[in-house]
Amino acid sequence: MISAEGKPSGALLAGAARRWVRLLPWVLAFVLCCALLPTTIQVLSADYGLNAGIASALAVPQAAPLLLAVVRPLRAWYVIFVADVAGALALLTVDFEARLLWPFPPMQIVGYVGLCLALGLRESRRTLILVWLATAAANTGLMFVAPHGADGMTALLTILSGVTLLLTGALRERYEVQRRLAEQQTISAAERDRRTLLEERARIARELHDVVAHHMSVITVQADTAAYRLDRLTPQAREEFTSIAAAARESLGEMRRLLGVLRSEDAHGELVPQPGLSRIGQLVEATVRAGVPVEFTPCDADVPETVGLSAYRIVQEALANVVRHAPGAPTQVSVSLAEDGTRLTVLVVNGPPPEPPAAPLEASGTGHGLVGMRERVRLADGTLDAGPLPDGGFRVAAQLPLTEKDLT
Repeated sequence: MISAEGKPSGALLAGAARRWVRLLPWVLAFVLCCALLPTTIQVLSADYGLNAGIASALAVPQAAPLLLAVVRPLRAWYVIFVADVAGALALLTVDFEARLLWPFPPMQIVGYVGLCLALGLRESRRTLILVWLATAAANTGLMFVAPHGADGMTALLTILSGVTLLLTGALRERYEVQRRLAEQQTISAAERDRRTLLEERARIARELHDVVAHHMSVITVQADTAAYRLDRLTPQAREEFTSIAAAARESLGEMRRLLGVLRSEDAHGELVPQPGLSRIGQLVEATVRAGVPVEFTPCDADVPETVGLSAYRIVQEALANVVRHAPGAPTQVSVSLAEDGTRLTVLVVNGPPPEPPAAPLEASGTGHGLVGMRERVRLADGTLDAGPLPDGGFRVAAQLPLTEKDLT
């Protein structure tokens, strides 16, 4: 979760997939708190000679906020930092042995390093630098009032806290970079899929334009020539045919403008008529010449042009996938009309390749194959079943209704 300030909220490692990882910060904080609280009281009072009440008053803010550090490490640092500095100043009021660490006893160093772990995993680089500078400044200032003189151990907390903040901060930033990269890859994949879908829909729309434009042209010609082909037309009928021809020409103009919107800048107009069922045989012959044995069962039924175009493109994409991913695999192509004449069945089934290639013949495929099939079938209000077979082959089966959709 992200807070209003843009920082992660919730407990440390709360986003981990495994439950034990999510519980780990709480367990460590609880163990440190339970271990350091009585130990600090005992060491400050018995070893350093501090009053037991003062030792207890210092031990609580030095150890208890470690539990808060799991969710709010910076707030815990404010409390522990002030308590540690206050503890160092309190020790100046008693006479303790020179062998004992000062200004920060071992318990405070352990707790402070644990706190730095939490800070490094949560706070920004700027905050970590400020925390370390505050620690170093406090340590340096206390050196001037060291009761037994300053030595190398006096700067121990500064060194350990700096190393801890540096390592944990680097780990956190590395994790953030990986997370953002994964998010960007996910977004890029979604955008790529969306772009592929839109491009395929535009391609289908351009092809359907040719089919519909043909029918509209026929309507225009029939309406324009009705007065010359039909005898004894009434003036009202002639006017009606003229109106039909004008509406058809206007519709053709609108369709051309629509096609201009759908056509990309690098797309060029296609002057070849759109293919249908009669052209599937040529596809099969070209695939056989490419080294793929194909058995073809044709269909000579008279189907709507949009259905024939969809069937042709489905077979075209399926055979292209066979050539790319299963070269040499035996393939069956079947186009048949249902017994009741209401739907056209397109079936393309290939077995496993005789010698599976180490990599596909085309490593940079467009990825439009199955997307285009699904869009064409959806446009025809049909069904598509495509997927791998247990023997390593692949099956594409489409059902294309021949009746028009009910648009009322």
